[in-house]
Amino acid sequence: QEEEFALLQEGQILFSFLHLASARDLTKALLERKIRTVGYETVELDDGRLPLLAPMSQIAGKMAVQIGSCLLVRNNGGRGILLSGIAGARPGTVVILGAGNVGSSAAMMAAGLRAKLIIINRNIDRLKHLEETLPGSITTLASTAYNIESAVYEADLLIGAVLVAGAKPPVLVSEEMVKKMKAGAVIIDVSVDQGGCVETIRVTTHSEPTFVKHGVVHYGVTNIPGIVPHTSTWVLSDVTLPYALLLADLGFEEAVRTHRALAKGVNTYGG
Repeated sequence: QEEEFALLQEGQILFSFLHLASARDLTKALLERKIRTVGYETVELDDGRLPLLAPMSQIAGKMAVQIGSCLLVRNNGGRGILLSGIAGARPGTVVILGAGNVGSSAAMMAAGLRAKLIIINRNIDRLKHLEETLPGSITTLASTAYNIESAVYEADLLIGAVLVAGAKPPVLVSEEMVKKMKAGAVIIDVSVDQGGCVETIRVTTHSEPTFVKHGVVHYGVTNIPGIVPHTSTWVLSDVTLPYALLLADLGFEEAVRTHRALAKGVNTYGG
């Protein structure tokens, strides 16, 4: 937090979620104070997996559907839709942009609720895998401007799950598109911690998680797993502790020199 910048001292190692792509002031403070940093979200294995980000992404994806279903009720400003539907009434439509850890976990939850599910992604093999493994009837679409726009207008719940490791995601949903969404629809942009893939999203807090723009409920909390700490703390501790021990036992320079995953996680060093 900004009020903590003054506590940073040269020589320290900061090993945490950083998300510097959307945090210019924090980046500047880390450089000025010559802090050595490794970002959880950028530690990367040789096969491209992000071992410290993955479990939090899975929690965020599952929670996005759980939170979205609550925000869709009328007294929260939503459309008054039961995502699962019921005999005699159609289910709600969940549109997920991205099929990585967040998107796949969200899809699993939405499919379990028997919502109408549309998943959009660039990787067709990934879509094929989800189509073959998820229960119920789902629609998988290649990531094109036409497919995105058409799906957004159909959505009761839109989940942004786009990740570009260490960088801002592309804006896939413009403000003009949001204006044409259903009144009372819900947007949960999980990628807001890196800047967001929906043009109208802005960062919100757990105490004030939502705002309404163009008649659409927006949820922009950057740390969704924080509201389920008895789950997320255990999982995050399990995956981060081995890397923390490497930094403690070997020191920063030797740890990143000998462990490629940690080296890829280095965000700032020596100013």
